[in-house]
Amino acid sequence: MKKWLAFVLALVLAASAAGCAGRPATVDTVPDRPKEETEKTAVTVTGEGEMRTGLAVTASLGSSASAGEAGDGLAQTDVTIVAVTVDEDGVITGCVIDGMQAKANFDVQGNVTTDLSSPVLSKNELGADYGMEAYSGIGREWNEQAAALAEYVVGKTADEVLGIAVNEETRPAGADLASSVTIAVGGFLPAIAQAVENAQPLGARGGDTLQIVTTGSLSSGEGVEGAAGMLQADISIAAATMDSNGVITSCRIDAVQTQVSYDAAGQLLTDTAAPVLSKDQLGTDYGMGAISGIGREWNEQAAAFAAYATGKTVEEVAGIAVDEGTKPTDADLAASVTIAIGGFQALLEKLG
Repeated sequence: MKKWLAFVLALVLAASAAGCAGRPATVDTVPDRPKEETEKTAVTVTGEGEMRTGLAVTASLGSSASAGEAGDGLAQTDVTIVAVTVDEDGVITGCVIDGMQAKANFDVQGNVTTDLSSPVLSKNELGADYGMEAYSGIGREWNEQAAALAEYVVGKTADEVLGIAVNEETRPAGADLASSVTIAVGGFLPAIAQAVENAQPLGARGGDTLQIVTTGSLSSGEGVEGAAGMLQADISIAAATMDSNGVITSCRIDAVQTQVSYDAAGQLLTDTAAPVLSKDQLGTDYGMGAISGIGREWNEQAAAFAAYATGKTVEEVAGIAVDEGTKPTDADLAASVTIAIGGFQALLEKLG
């Protein structure tokens, strides 16, 4: 059932991405800012007592394009991320929405024309640098509108979120929400509902802060047979709650890995309309369990690390002992996690 919902969400996100196809297929120039200078979004969980923590990730390659007379080709991964906390009645008590666009260009000779060493920042991290404010009819940036929608759904159930009125472009139809959100929300609403469905009792409580953190990178490779090249996006995502002492009270981790291949004339070889599932959504289909020394899949190991990090501060997570390959050396953790955890540690470091 969850894989089917992920398929539907991927189709919704692809349709939303297609609605922005009027933009030139080129990579925007984004300032390479230090971590401490990027925007952060953390919200306080309302209510009292124990809460469930949910994370939903949807991804699409639908904005990718072949090179041609109109310009360079584009390999673009669009990711929508929603984190929620939910009470025992299924009412949302906290919500954070974020998104990422990992994109790189290639020319009609199949050569990469983008600096792949630049970090991939989320839309919340970019803040005003995302550049939507100048085109917004209400003068609000993407992150501001996403935060307004997230605040609007607090106090609602998943069914109530899915019932929010939208127009044909899936923009808010109700005056109260439309005054602060003019972007299309058709991809966000089912993702919020999915996050509620995914929510689990992991230790969060009312009064904690809820946050999404991400890391992203781009790389190139050989691609499928007959390809001149391939561009790969790797995006890691965590949703976490923290108490007033900076201790992680719940944590969910997921990741998206995409590959876009193209030929020597810059023509796409990848079916960019196909659904893109996260590693957690793939589950056993990711294929790590068969080659893992402990017989555990990527999503199982990620969940085990997230559970191990719960109850620790960011500094304590950073101090978890690892070997040269950043695999855990602590016997308790190594019993359930044999993959490299350096990336997870760097990801959770951004909570601080």
